[in-house]
Formats: sequence, structure tokens, C-alpha cells
Amino acid sequence: MMIKTPFVAAVSALALWAGGAAAKDTVTYATQLEPPHLDPTAGAAQAIDTVVYLNIFEGLTRFTSDGDVVPLLAKSWEISPDGLTYTFTLQEGVTFHDGSAMDAEDVKFSLDRARAEDSTNAQKALFSAISDVTVSDPQTVVVTLSEPNGSLLFNLAWGDAVILAPETVETLATAPVGTGPYRFGEWIQGDRVDLVRNPNYWGTVPPLTGATIKFISDPTAAFAAMMAEDIDAFDNFPAPENVAQFEADPRFQVIVGSTEGETILSTNNAQAPFDNPKVREAMAHAIDRSAIIDGAMFGYGTPIGTHFAPHHPAYVDLTAQSNYDPERARALLAEAGLPDGFETTLHLPPPAYARRGGEIVAAQLAAVGIKAEIINVEWAQWLETVFKGKTYGLSIVSHTEPMDIDIYARPAYYFQYDNPDFQGLMNRLDATTDPAARTEMLQQAQHIIADDYVNGYLFQLAKIGVAKAGLQGIWANAPTAALEIGALSWAE
Repeated sequence: MMIKTPFVAAVSALALWAGGAAAKDTVTYATQLEPPHLDPTAGAAQAIDTVVYLNIFEGLTRFTSDGDVVPLLAKSWEISPDGLTYTFTLQEGVTFHDGSAMDAEDVKFSLDRARAEDSTNAQKALFSAISDVTVSDPQTVVVTLSEPNGSLLFNLAWGDAVILAPETVETLATAPVGTGPYRFGEWIQGDRVDLVRNPNYWGTVPPLTGATIKFISDPTAAFAAMMAEDIDAFDNFPAPENVAQFEADPRFQVIVGSTEGETILSTNNAQAPFDNPKVREAMAHAIDRSAIIDGAMFGYGTPIGTHFAPHHPAYVDLTAQSNYDPERARALLAEAGLPDGFETTLHLPPPAYARRGGEIVAAQLAAVGIKAEIINVEWAQWLETVFKGKTYGLSIVSHTEPMDIDIYARPAYYFQYDNPDFQGLMNRLDATTDPAARTEMLQQAQHIIADDYVNGYLFQLAKIGVAKAGLQGIWANAPTAALEIGALSWAE
């Protein structure tokens, strides 16, 4: 039996006292991955943003459910004609959850901390163009760039760019304090995080008084909890084989959309034999994407041939370049001096797309002589071994950060791809504001990494949401990792 948190217990007691007439004003929302901590400015796990982005923490700008970038803590801005100076005017009357006022000094602190030499921000590169941050007055902050950056407002919408109170940074991992519509309540590790509505929120006070975000990693347990109505909704439901059953049940709604999650066979480009492009190309032709999508995702997913979302206007369909061709794969291995194949490791984190997909990928690779030892790891182990330690051969993961093709310009990134031409292209892209020119560069970038077979490009992860029929405001698509509790309400 689940022990209720104080605010949920109070709401339940009120409902009983009123004879059950009180409208439901809380939500229990499940997700598969538990975050390693709750500081979005000091970790790469998107599970952090799923809990805290737009709930506890806010940035100068934000992503909407359809992927637009709009003002948030910055109510407006002016850009100098040369594109080097952004003057942000802040919202008035904003306070942090500890009661302190949020002003331009906090913005300066947060941006300077994110871009500092010793910054632990997983997306430090987002802030590389910033040369200076100055405070004009409590409501005005000026950001100066070293060169024009057409992505600045987009970058500032990431969870990694949220605004913090300096006095709270030491405890953000376990007791986060932000400016958002919900305050941190409690974290029962291995079970849930509780959020409580912020009565002093500067913006529109959200309809729901609180939320419980549950962590359920096992697909069978997820199905059971949803069917028993122990939870109200599940974000990215991990058992796609059960979706038809929910669609046929009037108690539930199924919302299928897209995500920014490029699901890839991550490849350690610095480790032999993956440092040989022919080997990487051989693996690409050994993979049958359709079999993976059908077998692991029950048809939910869109094949990709490069690291780019198919729903983006600049997307180029390059799937034919790495079509399923086992004979070609064997020939390429022979050309690489590996006619008998080789052995490697395949680290698989908990999500179903990885564990189920990994079994299929391993079998497909084995068919051409590549023996991949499957190593199932928990999320924290994956971050330590694969992402940080780079002690792996292959892995499967969905990169859910929005528009993140620039990670291929970081030689120290975990798949260790080092291409100066690509790095130069990304630098030029950052300095370009013309939409047509940016589209051309993004398409060129897609071709480069596809030509180099940097990773095995599998599919774009679908967003499969399952919820009780009366829950409104659920994001159909996922332009970033987020459960925006403030957008939710119950139908009367």
C-alpha cells in the first residue's frame, strides 16, 4: 500500500468530507526512468528534465509543446543590429521558492556558472558564444556574444539553462529550488517525487494543487499499474504491445506523437575496430531497422539514416545509404581485414527500446560475424561507464535533446567522433542567422555524419502517452524532455 504524502492525504480527506463531490485536483504521472539527481544544470540524464523542467525550474525562454521557443522569465528582448548583444527585460515580481526575489543578478550568476571554465553543465557548449553578461538594473540583463549565434534563444530554452538562486546551488541535487509553478515536496528514491503547487507563482497559477511523479521501469508493472488505475498517466509508455488494449478501453486515452529522440547504435569511434569507417559502414548494413521497430516497438517509430528528427523541416532522408544488406556488410568487414568478424560489447540501459532492441541488434550483428556481448546496465551505470568513462564498444540510447546534431562537433563526447570539417561547419552554423543558409548547413551536416557512419542510426522514438480519459493538457509531442504539470487539468 502506498503511503500518501501530506498534501495528497489532505486532498483525499477533503474529498471524503465533501461526500466525494470535490473535483480531482492532483495527478499521479508515471515515467520509466528515475533521475540520478534533480539538478538540470549538472547532469546529462534527460530524466532530470522530465521531473523538473517547467515544473520547478524555468529559464529565460522555454519550449512549448509544439517546439516553439517563447519568452518565460524574460518577457522580452532586443537584439543589436550586429547580432552580438541581447538585452533581456525580465518579468516582474518573480520569486524563488525560498521567498527570495529573482532578478538580473541571478540571471548573470546562472549564465556565468553554466559557461565557467570549471562548469559541470552537461551542455556547456550551449553557452560558448557568450563573452559577457552584465546587469543594467534589477530587471535588465545584457548578454554579449563573441560572434553572432542564431541559436541563442533556442539554447536558453534548454533545461540546462534554467535560472538559479546562488544560495541554493549546493543542494539542488536533492532539494531543488526554482521559480516554477510547483515546489519540490519529497523524493522517495526508487519510488516517486512529489510536487506541491507554488501559491506565490509569478505567472498563471496552475489548476492542479500537486503531482506525484512515479518511477516504473518494468513494462509489465507499468501495464498493471495503468490498468488498475493506480496512476493517472504514463509518459512514453514502455509496453507498446499493450497500446491496442488501452485504445479499446473507454477509461483511457492514447496519445501518439513524436519525440526528439534519435535512437542510435552508439559506437565508440576511438576504439578499434570502430576507428575504421569500413567497420562502421559494415555494421550499418547489418542492421534491419524495420525488424527492430516491429520487434522492439511494435511498429511505433520512424526509420532514420542520420542524427536528425524526421519531423524537422531540414531533415534529409538518408536511410537508403545504410540499407539492410548483410552481404555488403560481410564484404566490408573483409575489406577492413576482418573476414571472420570480431567481438565487442553492447551496453544496454533500462528503457524497453534499448533492452528489446538490443537483443534484435545483437542477433543481426552476429549474422555477419560481429559477436556483441550484451551487458545490461542501470541508468547510473550507463552514465558512468558509457557516457563518462567511454569504456564500451556499442550501446543503444535515444538522444532526446532538441536539435542536438552539434554533439558530433565535440571530440570528447562519448562516441569520440573527431572531424575538423564538421566542427567548422557547426561553428559557421552558430554564426548564421539566415534561415535558408542554416537549413543548407544542417542538411550538409546530416550528410557528413551519414557518410562517416559515425553511429548506427535506427529510428526516431515515438511518444506513446497513455492516460485516464479525463486528463487534459498532455503534450502530444516531446520537443524536449518534460512533464508540464502546470498544463494539466481534469475535465469536469
